Amino acid sequence: MNKISTATTPSSSPLSVSRPRLAIGLYILVAFFYWGSLYLYIPTLPTYVQSKVPDLATVGVILSMYGLWQAVVRLPIGIAADWLGWRKPFIVVCLIMSALGAWLIAQADSADGLLVGRAVTGLAAGTWVPLVAVFSSQFPAAEAVRATAILMFVSSVARMAGTGVTGSLNEWGGYSLAFFLAAGVAVLAILLVLPVREPRRPSTPPALSSTGRLITRKDVLLPAILAAVSQYADWGITFSFMPILAKTLGGTGTTQSMMLSMHLGVIALGNLAASALANRVGAQRLVYLSFGLQAVGIGLAALAPSLAVLFVAQFCLGLAQGINNPVLMGLSIRYVSDTERTTAIGLHQSVYASGMFAGPWLSGILADALGLRPMFGVTAGACLIVGVWLISRLTSRGND
Repeated sequence: MNKISTATTPSSSPLSVSRPRLAIGLYILVAFFYWGSLYLYIPTLPTYVQSKVPDLATVGVILSMYGLWQAVVRLPIGIAADWLGWRKPFIVVCLIMSALGAWLIAQADSADGLLVGRAVTGLAAGTWVPLVAVFSSQFPAAEAVRATAILMFVSSVARMAGTGVTGSLNEWGGYSLAFFLAAGVAVLAILLVLPVREPRRPSTPPALSSTGRLITRKDVLLPAILAAVSQYADWGITFSFMPILAKTLGGTGTTQSMMLSMHLGVIALGNLAASALANRVGAQRLVYLSFGLQAVGIGLAALAPSLAVLFVAQFCLGLAQGINNPVLMGLSIRYVSDTERTTAIGLHQSVYASGMFAGPWLSGILADALGLRPMFGVTAGACLIVGVWLISRLTSRGND
């Protein structure tokens, strides 16, 4: 009997029961190291790229590759994994890409090398879809929400831990140490996932007609577009040009690490707030609140005279993301049937990943043309106006 197939068998022997528990433990470690490999170098990646390229527009293009390739591959990877009936190969390949991407960025001496390396890490980020699916398969169907919550918690802890040590790693071994350590962590994740046996499931041919129907549904697509606008701001500001602004105010690598770790921690608090307030306040009001907080945070950053104000701005941005991420995801799948929810989630993630691409790309162009702080101001105003307009178009079926 293999390790996975005993997971849902109530009468399994003590030995066989221990096997799915071992698989769950290994997948938790894999998820932790997976996110660590992608985030160990993130806080100072923008300043590292800036040190090797001539202008902010190029910085934005390079950083945007992470979101671009996520947008391209996330939905196809989910469909392909279901079609093949086997998810583990996708996880292993993407972990290899995570290691390769980190190594390429560390070795790059030109914009082209940095761009290729960041694109490879974007492909690696597509792993999240099959990893969530294979982890959830270790639990009974009734515990799917619990399984997802466990993995989301692990991902939050891993990202906070990874970003929290970046500054210290830079002080100990320069920029390259974090990249090489990220590559090593990805290799460790590969070694952990290889022993876990996954039985082949029946092949599920892709239901392209179902995907097409979902794309045309306003209650599915509109929350996803709102998520893309929010991700545009988050990845254009927090993960791209906020560290560069912090450096101009005297921030060190350690400061940048602390700022991003705090941001990720506040996202977790925002998740809890959204869970507690969704039924009482209403989903639409929470989305309005999140976009208001986001505009305030970016506006504060644009005017920030000191690092202290920048930390306050980052707090607002983290709280905004923490609130709107689960709410918009919930709105996007609220009226979708169980048989189509996996596809709907993949569609939602692909659409919002387009914002992860557009944010750094367009923000870099604007920063190069207008200056860093004016770009922050334009982003705050544009995202608020577009966000409020889109939220107002949520139909009653997409509301409470």
